Order: sequence, then structure tokens, then C-alpha cells
Amino acid sequence: MRKAFSNIISKVAKDDKVIFITGDLGFSAFENIQESMKNRFINTGVAEQNMIGVAAGLAHKGYKVFCYSIAPFITYRCLEQIRIDVCFHKLPVFVVGNGGGYGYGIMGATHHSIEDIACMSSMPGMTCYIPSFVEDVETSVLEILESGTPAYLRLGLGKKSPIQQTKPECINTVSSSPEAKITVLALGPIINNIIAAMETEGYKEKVNLFSAVKLPFDNLNAPFLQSIRNTKKLLVVEEHIARGGIAEHIALSLMNKNIHLDKFKSLHALGYPSGLYGDQNYHQAQSGLDTGNIQKTIKEWLTN
Repeated sequence: MRKAFSNIISKVAKDDKVIFITGDLGFSAFENIQESMKNRFINTGVAEQNMIGVAAGLAHKGYKVFCYSIAPFITYRCLEQIRIDVCFHKLPVFVVGNGGGYGYGIMGATHHSIEDIACMSSMPGMTCYIPSFVEDVETSVLEILESGTPAYLRLGLGKKSPIQQTKPECINTVSSSPEAKITVLALGPIINNIIAAMETEGYKEKVNLFSAVKLPFDNLNAPFLQSIRNTKKLLVVEEHIARGGIAEHIALSLMNKNIHLDKFKSLHALGYPSGLYGDQNYHQAQSGLDTGNIQKTIKEWLTN
């Protein structure tokens, strides 16, 4: 996804009101952006809180500012500056975090962002974009620029989309079937584990699959609501802790609409159950977010 992000930023760099700030990251990845933007490409060094302050000042003067770093560095360290300097003033500062969830694997908790959506989605006026597929990155960036309001873009290790991409809704349809017995909602690139589980076990005709790409859930699209009403079963899968994740967001939305379910389950990041660190696949397996456990959950629901 970082390459797709780099490509779209190079395109929008033609607008001389767009500024890109990095926290001393992006080497061998963002040279094209630096070439396109010249002195509008700024490296503020390893000083993320200051970076957000600089961005807010530039935004106050009429610029649209992208701030890039590793996801936990650009969110947790800067939360006060994002809240006070950016969100309270509704400034066009766009926070971009790479390596969402357990993306940085063996580097450990300092480099993991499994609470970032909870933090950022609670900020006043903040919209969170969580691309599931590579194509989601461009559509998200273009919408972020068009809206001109505070935004958080969470990047991960994505694959190409199996569907035609359109302007992102809060929830997008990935696959559907009139015979479906279960509705599955995924956050971000973890959706690829679900796709693999469905294909391996031949569950494609039994599952309606949706991706959550934007928070807050202002509007739940009609296909998702219809699937919920038909199946009465909702499985949520996210590489994020339960508190403040999309399972809590969607549960509130459904309660407000007086929609009742027979089954509701959240597969989510469990932190560090073993007390050990490993690659992203290891942490996903520890939390039951791997293809095998997703297969097992779907199978249990289809047989009970």
C-alpha cells in the first residue's frame, strides 16, 4: 500500500497547496514525492509531536498537509497535538500511519498499532480511512483531499482488489450470494485472510463479505443492512483490539437502528497472549485472525 500511496501523492503534488511532511521515514520509497514536491517535501526528523504542530501551522495558512510515519509514532505520540492543534480547529491535516496492526511484526509493541482506530476515531471531526486493498488507497487519498478535514489513513500490506473499486463508502461489498447464511465484516488487509478461508473451504456461496474502509459509520450501505437482516449472523474480523474497534462501532450502529442479530462475534487483536514477539502472521495466529481459525468459525456457524 505504501507504493500506491506514494504514486497518488506524486499525482496530487501538482497542487501547490499540498505539502508532505515525513518523520525521517520513507527512504527508497518516497523519492518520487520529493522530486515532485521539491521544497514542499519536508523532513522534520524524529520529532513527531513537533511535526503535527508544524502541519497545523501550515494548514492554518491554507495548505493541505500530509504527515507520514510509522502508525504508532504518528498517532499515540501525537495525540494531544492532533486533538488540540488539528481537530479542534478543523484543519486539513492528514495523518498517515504505515504498518497498521501488527504490521511491523518482530519489532514489537513499540511498532504495533492495535489501538490506533480507537484513539483516532474518537478525535472530534476526525475521519479514519482503512484501505482493505491497494486500490482503496487512491480513492481514500482523493476523498481526503476533497473533504479538507482532519483524517487518519492507516496503511498495511494489501493486495489487489477482487472487485471494481468505486468511491469508498463506510462499508463496501466485496462478495455476496443470495444463498449466504453469514455476514462477515473486515477491517483493512486482514480481509485477505477471510478471502483465503472462503476459497479454501468453498464457503463463497455461504458468506456475504464486506470491508469497513471509513469511520465513523455515518451511513451503513443498503447491501450490508440487507445482508444483516437476511442472515442474522455477523462476524467481525479486525487487527485491532476489541475496545474502540469496528465491532463496537457497528454494534452501536445496529442498536440505534433497532436491528437484532441471532449471532454476533468479534475476532480481534488480543495483544500478546504468549508474551512473545514474532512476524505479523504469528501475531494474527495468536489472536485467532489467521485463515485456519476464520475457517473454523465459519464452519461452526454454518453447522449450528
